[in-house]
Amino acid sequence: MDVDRRYLEPTYHVDADHPEVEAFARGEIGDAEDPRTRAVRLFYAVRDGIRYTPYGVDLSPEAMRASAVLRRGEGFCVAKSLLLTAAARAVGIPARLGFADVRNHLASRRLLELMGGTDVFAWHSYTELFIDGRWVKATPAFDLGLCERFGVVPLEFDGRTDALFHPYDAAGRRHMEYLRDRGTYADLPLEEIRATFEELYPRWTGTSGDLHAEAAAERAGAEGP
Repeated sequence: MDVDRRYLEPTYHVDADHPEVEAFARGEIGDAEDPRTRAVRLFYAVRDGIRYTPYGVDLSPEAMRASAVLRRGEGFCVAKSLLLTAAARAVGIPARLGFADVRNHLASRRLLELMGGTDVFAWHSYTELFIDGRWVKATPAFDLGLCERFGVVPLEFDGRTDALFHPYDAAGRRHMEYLRDRGTYADLPLEEIRATFEELYPRWTGTSGDLHAEAAAERAGAEGP
């Protein structure tokens, strides 16, 4: 199966040729030569090495580049998928951005308020990696620390099967529903994302906060003394 060359080439947002992105990718894959092992190592490097935060979202073109995400060391799902996609391309693994609308049953109360009371997150992002002749989905969004605070089973990735959010958390509560597939892209559809966010979540972007702390506090309150 031939792969479109666009999924190996750098773009403005997926700046796989940036020296810092290349150094990050090379450093994380170590001595691995096969694509699957490389992809798995990059997944965990982004999942846990880049802290997940839905706050401080900056949708300017300059901020929404893989190299900028790497320098910040944190980001929301779109930002983290940008970095994983760019890192994969940097070491010769075809990669593209995937998007879907999801219903998140475990967002913090404060985050839901900022999003206008909805628990539907438009343009949730993941990465698709071309490994052994097929596309495999990998969702590097929630880092291990955040999963522990929310009581969510962390996503694992073996390079063979899709790593998509679980429908239930560790306690059997509803966690994530995939509602709408928005397709895959070689580069970030930033203007479409910005337009949707401005329409649906005018209070959210740019707001400061700490979801890790909010998750820990809400879980402690639910469990009681």
